[in-house]
Amino acid sequence: MKRILLKLSGEALSLQGQIINSQRLSSYAVDIAQAHAKGTQIAIVIGAGNIYRGSFGLVSRLSGDYMGMLATMINSMALAEALRSCGVQCELFSALEVEPLAQKPSEQRVEKALQEGNIVFFAGGTGNPYFTTDTAGVLRALEIGADCLLKGTRVAGIYTADPEKDSTATKFTHLTYGECMTEHLNVMDQTAFALAAENLLPICVFDMNTKGNLVRLVQGEQIGTMVTSE
Repeated sequence: MKRILLKLSGEALSLQGQIINSQRLSSYAVDIAQAHAKGTQIAIVIGAGNIYRGSFGLVSRLSGDYMGMLATMINSMALAEALRSCGVQCELFSALEVEPLAQKPSEQRVEKALQEGNIVFFAGGTGNPYFTTDTAGVLRALEIGADCLLKGTRVAGIYTADPEKDSTATKFTHLTYGECMTEHLNVMDQTAFALAAENLLPICVFDMNTKGNLVRLVQGEQIGTMVTSE
């Protein structure tokens, strides 16, 4: 894979009661740096479920969504710093105005950063409420012409049921966009799947917590669950 969009959940960064666990952060940074060293251009979108999810009390859905978008900036900055400690240059972009922390993305700025060997972060979701970071991940993958969207999770792919709760759940090796939507396989939201399907963007769901999986994927190994048009 020459260019990928890596989608991570915010919860992936939390461990042992910590909102952002330094051990998990370091482990992810090493894996991403190794994949980058293979020559793959990498862009990253991270959710914010470890910091904020949903609304509470008097916070409206609108304000809650903007709070979540700001929280994605925190996670992006943390992983970018961990990657820099591995010797990898990173550039942060945000759909929200948060200068001097990040620039607003443009086709020219993002392409220049990728061509110069930087790992690119897209924070702030789509910049609009009512859209998830899954949808933002698909949108950014399409904008940069990614070969595939890789969704890193803590399980080995897409299953018939939650494998952490149901020992009889079986893993799919391949699914179509339509099957994911009609079977309501809750790996990504329906809007994200529909946008990927319309633009024929391949999606691979894999276990990010298994060391070396990301490198294996960018080198062409078949792991996880692949979602395509047929």
